[in-house]
Amino acid sequence: VAALFEGVGSAAVSTTYGDVINADVAILAGTNTTANHPVASSFFKQAHRRGTKLIVVDPRKERVSDHADIYCQIKPGTDVAFYNGVMHEIIARGLVDQEFIAGRTSNYEALERLLAQYPPERAGQICGISPAVLREVARLWGEAEAAIVYWGMGISQHTTGTDNARCLIALCAITGNVGRPGTGLHPLRGQNNVQGASDAGLIPMFYPDYQPVDRPAIRERFERAWERELDPARGLTVTEIVASALSGGVRGMYMMGENPFLSDPNINKVRKALSALEFLAVQDIFLTETAEFADVVLPASSYLEKDGTYTNTDRRVQLGRKVLDPPGQARVDWKIIQDLSNRIGLPMHYESTSEIFDELVGLMPNYTNLTYDNLGATGKLYPNPDPQASDGTVVLFQDAFNTDDGRAHLVPAEWMPARELPSEEFPFVLNTGRLLEHWHTGSMTRRSFALDSISPKAIVYLDPGDARKLGIGDGEFARVTSRRGSIELEVRISHRETPGSCFIPFHFREAAANLLTIDEIDPVGKIPEFKFCAVRVEPARVAAGAAGSR
Repeated sequence: VAALFEGVGSAAVSTTYGDVINADVAILAGTNTTANHPVASSFFKQAHRRGTKLIVVDPRKERVSDHADIYCQIKPGTDVAFYNGVMHEIIARGLVDQEFIAGRTSNYEALERLLAQYPPERAGQICGISPAVLREVARLWGEAEAAIVYWGMGISQHTTGTDNARCLIALCAITGNVGRPGTGLHPLRGQNNVQGASDAGLIPMFYPDYQPVDRPAIRERFERAWERELDPARGLTVTEIVASALSGGVRGMYMMGENPFLSDPNINKVRKALSALEFLAVQDIFLTETAEFADVVLPASSYLEKDGTYTNTDRRVQLGRKVLDPPGQARVDWKIIQDLSNRIGLPMHYESTSEIFDELVGLMPNYTNLTYDNLGATGKLYPNPDPQASDGTVVLFQDAFNTDDGRAHLVPAEWMPARELPSEEFPFVLNTGRLLEHWHTGSMTRRSFALDSISPKAIVYLDPGDARKLGIGDGEFARVTSRRGSIELEVRISHRETPGSCFIPFHFREAAANLLTIDEIDPVGKIPEFKFCAVRVEPARVAAGAAGSR
């Protein structure tokens, strides 16, 4: 969000995943689309069969790389060096779009000066990719009539995540690959409605529609609409809230649909922070690990038990319709919030979700013209000048960007190593992520007999050469230890891992990967370093049946 808002003035995707069919070249960066975005992945594979060149850049050889024309298995944490090297070669070959740069970007000269320091030889040495491959990636991208980039959590979940995204924005901008069919920037969202939640204002520095809280004119508009004075200060991000709880700043929390006891980095620190609270309320559909720790649990409703809208990664606003009543004492979320709000002196008197949606639309320029009545069965893309006649706008920024001056702001990014590097004591790099069968902390999917039968246990994935050196066989147990914690889990030998790295899914409470991860964050985006920390891997000294975590 931070890099996109800074660079193009919008945190939404500039085109859809289906637009890949119009691209000559597509880069898939730091994204395990087969597991995390299977629908998008099917579009990428179809586009490849129809002639789109796929370039996959990821330390882990995800399944989508099996379809790639070029696969670049970069060293973990070296994305900036890789893309700087590619852009250096694009400039050297004269493949930049000078007209686009002159008319629609700013700060190109500063970017060009920095990129001069990243010839393919230097960039390749840093990221582990041969200069010849870097040059070929640059040639394919630079010569394409239409090129598009899709990225996932492998780009953003680093202490350099904002810089990683800045490089992708610059790569598209200097070649004029924004604002036309088959071009653009598409951050594949990490959750099914994270786009809608972000659009609606669930980012601590923005009102709905990414309108900054610290701009007086915008704040005054919302004060008039909501008939009350609003705080001009930016709020705290999740990682900042944890730090504040430890220092006594935040003393109470009201948590909805979140399970930080498993999902946040360095969860021993998170548990200590939540233990320091004077009060914790959790609103969820199941008794999660975090809810077990709460002073009050408010039983909420699932998606089948409530009306509302969901906005997916394509900017498609879709209507969800209730088909079941909530069980027992469970209630729909907005009614719980409204009742609590009324009891603490903030009156709310909504009668329906459509009434709430209409209020949002009135304050969100990008949602203008959308209503429950015109969303239809398949939803609508935003912005949408005429929902009755149009599905909505596929390609954004055709004439100007959403910045104050209408230009894309290019921000040079210097490669910086990760905060915690491998050492003699902790020689491996740990990467964490998801599996196809499970979702985040498994509060729903691990309660599914079918899904949990397919993927019932925590596994550490190791390169065959590394496993051989460690004396660990497939199916045996290993202990993985970081400076923060240690877990035991089964080993899977995998040709998809970078030598010197291991991968652990974070769904499993019995071997919680986030006991190991580091709580360092990106200084701009405040996103944790889930994709890089130093660990030690060794044969387990306990029987397989005693696997667990401490």
